Amino acid sequence: MARGDQIYVMRPLINLEGVYEHHGIDCGDGTVIHYHKGEDAVICRTSMEAFARGNPVYVKRYPVSYLPDVVVERAESRLGERRYSLLTNNCEHFATWCKTGNSESQQLIEYGLGLGPISPTDSQRMVEEIAEGGNPVKAMELFNQAISSAAAAEAQLQTQYQRLQGEIESWHRVAQVALQKGREDLARAALERKVAAKRQLEQVQGQLDQLLELHRSIQLNQQVLQQRVTTEPIAASYPTIYP
Repeated sequence: MARGDQIYVMRPLINLEGVYEHHGIDCGDGTVIHYHKGEDAVICRTSMEAFARGNPVYVKRYPVSYLPDVVVERAESRLGERRYSLLTNNCEHFATWCKTGNSESQQLIEYGLGLGPISPTDSQRMVEEIAEGGNPVKAMELFNQAISSAAAAEAQLQTQYQRLQGEIESWHRVAQVALQKGREDLARAALERKVAAKRQLEQVQGQLDQLLELHRSIQLNQQVLQQRVTTEPIAASYPTIYP
């Protein structure tokens, strides 16, 4: 490990070891900048020991990335940030942005939860901005991007939601069978997995609720945009070019 490395450790979930990766940026002085989740999720600098929690620390490699000093500077520029979102701005999004400039989470992509180039939060802000001003023709193009991104995200989340529902039912049945056979140890393990799946289901439901609000916002702002397109002269949106 070295200054500017994107590092990660495997963290447990509901007593299940190695469930997800927690990412941060190695500052090269025994400290790490990462999204620390206590009572509130905030980007802060902690000791390597606090980051690792006794677990092995791994380095995520890239064929191309920023220079180490630039990576650390980018991480430091977001110290104190409190905008954590599991699907749009988690610890991996942050660390990958510092390292490569791309706010991505490979874990979510692998889980089928990648939201594409435009996140729900970005889309929400975008539809409000384009409804208020700017080139109506360009705004309509951006609107279509927002609608497409939201639809794709909703489809992915619905698939994830259904899969988690199936997991919850399956682990419940496993626990019942284990109890009938007197295997309390297996029943306990199955119930732990059921609880883990239920918590993931609640997170997915929260994101679906967010997308519902985005859809409502798109419908409302689409009306505003349509009025601008029909009332504003299109030519006035472009500079006059003289021969």
